[in-house]
Amino acid sequence: MRATEDTDEDTNGGAGMADGVDMAGTAGTTGTARATDGAGTDGAGTATATAPAGTPAVPPVPLRRNLRFQALWAGQACATLGMRIGDTAFPLLVLAVTGSSTAAGAFGAVQMTATLVLGVHGGAVADRFDRRRVLIAADGARLLASASVPAALALHRLTLVHLLLVAAVVGATVSYSGPIRMLALRSVVAPEQLRQALAQDEARMSGASLAGPPLAGLLLGLGRAVPFLATTLASLLAVAAAVLVRFPGRPQPAAADAHDPQHAPGPQHAPGPQHAPDTQDGHAPAAPPQPGGALAGFRVLAAAPLLRPALAVLLVINLAGTALVLPVMVLLREHGTSSGGIGLTLAGEALGALAGTVLVSRLHRLAGPGVLLLATAWTAVPVTLSPLLPGGAPTVFAALFVVGAGVPALRVMIDLLVFQQVPDELRGRVIAATITLITAGMPAGTLASGLLLDHLSPAAALTAIAALLAAALVPATAGRTLRRAAWPEARTAPSAG
Repeated sequence: MRATEDTDEDTNGGAGMADGVDMAGTAGTTGTARATDGAGTDGAGTATATAPAGTPAVPPVPLRRNLRFQALWAGQACATLGMRIGDTAFPLLVLAVTGSSTAAGAFGAVQMTATLVLGVHGGAVADRFDRRRVLIAADGARLLASASVPAALALHRLTLVHLLLVAAVVGATVSYSGPIRMLALRSVVAPEQLRQALAQDEARMSGASLAGPPLAGLLLGLGRAVPFLATTLASLLAVAAAVLVRFPGRPQPAAADAHDPQHAPGPQHAPGPQHAPDTQDGHAPAAPPQPGGALAGFRVLAAAPLLRPALAVLLVINLAGTALVLPVMVLLREHGTSSGGIGLTLAGEALGALAGTVLVSRLHRLAGPGVLLLATAWTAVPVTLSPLLPGGAPTVFAALFVVGAGVPALRVMIDLLVFQQVPDELRGRVIAATITLITAGMPAGTLASGLLLDHLSPAAALTAIAALLAAALVPATAGRTLRRAAWPEARTAPSAG
């Protein structure tokens, strides 16, 4: 997403970035100014200087000139685009090789299962080991898996078993690279620039979701191996960015200050273990075992009164959103919409999300996080019924565009309320737990839509989905927790004097 203003600093920046994050040519985020070159764009050694007490903090480098952020963002944009191309191209290749729609569906099922099964472990790894090395290893594994497909095609050795193994590897790499990608970008920006950085990151995800499927179709038209050469190249660029750009390789020690318990999703910060500095090659030794184990992220979320209803609402939105896709496609086809027209219609949500990246700051100023979440969720109810209205595909496109415009603000909301409000040594596990809980309903939504269509017409199925969504939102709306929720204030470090 992009911030609404073009200023270099977003004064509405989020709270809770780990103290001591380095910026090229900037002061540290604490009250004592620190100039750190070691993690800067010149790759020089690390040196720390302390300014006299009372010296104003040096403003951070404008985000557009933060080369570490922009290079990491570009590498991750390549990785995301490659994933989106693969999401479309792999099932189509399986269908072409086997002629079985069941086998084509099995590819996605294997990939999603691997991601969900290993998601919790991926978060624990992000909190335990050097994050940069894990990211390089995960992207490297995806690079090799992608490259094996055009190689097998060239040798006429491609089999269904090979493709399903690729699905498992790709799904597994998402579990380990996903949390670290989120942490890496956030570790190289100043707290006051966080919303602006997250907005740009949302543009990456929305743009890739929009461009990936049609690009996959175009590349497949050039040859069976071409899309997978593209995904291999994308993975190579992602690996190069992770190798060339230094970012904090291990969790930062928790700050000694305490958060407001109303906003902090987990326990208050306590002094963290004292780690030795990173080695000169930019890597860090494995951190000592963190308390709480792999399931600590779930315990942090369960202990937060605000996050329980918020995550429940997000789970319901994902479940309903997944369930409505198949009935919408069937209904549009019954009304004479072509396959290409259906694809363009469903792209309305991605286009809306891309447009919504410029609305993030404004929406966050207009409403508190709970009100914003409930408003977006309730908007999804009439959107579910939009295929029943006159106008056909254009009406559905417009409805999906409207609800999609609110999605980036919700994603940034989760980042500000959850990921930036817990100690850094817990963030990997909290991110993994959050993603697992939010996406857990998606397979159920896909299954439910098929079951509904076996017994109901598409119109009746959409009506049932809308009714169930509305009923699920009533308890969260009636309660006061979400309606009274406020944005966390930016953390202020104590003065050096």
